[in-house]
Amino acid sequence: MEESRSRSVAAVERAMDVLLLFGRSDRPNLGVTEIAAALGLTKAAVHRILTALRNRELITLDPQSRRYALGHAAVALGRAYLTRADVREMAAGELKHLSGRTGETATLSLRRGDTRLYVDQVVPDQELRLEVTVGVPFPLHAGASSKMFLAFDLDGYLDRCRLEPLTDRTIVDASLLLKELDLIRERGYATSYGERQPAAASIAAPVFDHDGRVAAVISVAGPEQRFDPEADPRTAEDLLAAAARISAQLGFTPRPGS
Repeated sequence: MEESRSRSVAAVERAMDVLLLFGRSDRPNLGVTEIAAALGLTKAAVHRILTALRNRELITLDPQSRRYALGHAAVALGRAYLTRADVREMAAGELKHLSGRTGETATLSLRRGDTRLYVDQVVPDQELRLEVTVGVPFPLHAGASSKMFLAFDLDGYLDRCRLEPLTDRTIVDASLLLKELDLIRERGYATSYGERQPAAASIAAPVFDHDGRVAAVISVAGPEQRFDPEADPRTAEDLLAAAARISAQLGFTPRPGS
């Protein structure tokens, strides 16, 4: 039993070594002979490993050249790392700027399946202020940050999820929600007045990755009795500019005219 477990661990380690070799190489693709020589493995062993990696779309094979390159799943892993590991650091300065500029709470959110969660916030030094709960999932149809994710990737959400009310202002009519999402895409930002949390107002903007997908959302939020996201046009302008700067760090290049 122990010997079998050791062999299994060794096989996994060899597969990881092969995958990591692609990440370290400055070449776009590698051949079996190159991989075997670099890692001190037999060609037969490399073939078995590459077959397993291809089955999980971590590696792809060019049928003409018979050379291998990183596959879609490996790219997805890299994207996930950039989103989760780096966006907080990239956004930190922008959140501080936005909070200082508005005197309200600035937040960063990530999507997780059919929910989204706050992963960071900068809270103003005010007695009356809004603080969010970091790490707790919220539905995608309620609140500015949630609707921002949904506006760019609906992907069957309305078929899978009920539009449950979180407050008496939550949009629970699918047709009204779709109109709201159209408006968000047109304006480039989303607003909320008590939709997720009573007496709270917020405005949110998307952070795009190098593929043009929404990698994260930043927002400014505060007590509704004091903060009106649309009262001062500079609030949306500053938020969109901050989101654009973070997007640029993720490799996003806006299309001409967008």
